[in-house]
Amino acid sequence: MPGVNDWLKKASSDLKASKKLSDDDETLDCSVFHTHQCAEKIFKAFIVFSKKPIPKTHDLRFLLLCCVEVDPEVMLLSDESKGLDAYGQDSRYPNDHFYVDKQCTEKAIEMAEKILITIKKKLNIRAQTKIIF
Repeated sequence: MPGVNDWLKKASSDLKASKKLSDDDETLDCSVFHTHQCAEKIFKAFIVFSKKPIPKTHDLRFLLLCCVEVDPEVMLLSDESKGLDAYGQDSRYPNDHFYVDKQCTEKAIEMAEKILITIKKKLNIRAQTKIIF
C-alpha cells in the first residue's frame, strides 16, 4: 500500500505537470485537471498519515472534511477545495459548458499550491511532534 511519501511525490508531480501544461492554450484543461489531482493526492497523504482508510472518492470537499476530523485548521482550505473540485470531472471529457482561460488556470495553480504547501507543513509539524492519532 502506498505510504505518505508516495502520495506526496504524486501530488507534487501533478502540480509540476499542471505548471508545464499551463504554458500552452491548448492544454489549459489538462493543466486544471492536474491541479485537482494535486489537491486530491495531498489530502489523501494526510489521511494516510492519520492512519485512516482512504475514501474511494475524488470529491475534494469530502476529502477536506476527512482531514478536518484530524486537524480542524485544515478547514481554512475550504475555498480552494471548492474552487478546484469541478476540475476533477469537467476538465476530463468534452463539455460544451466548460472553458478555462489562462487566468483561471493560474488561479487554479495558486490554489493547488496553497493546499500542497499547507498540508505538507501540517505533515511535517505532526511528524516532528510525534502526535499519535
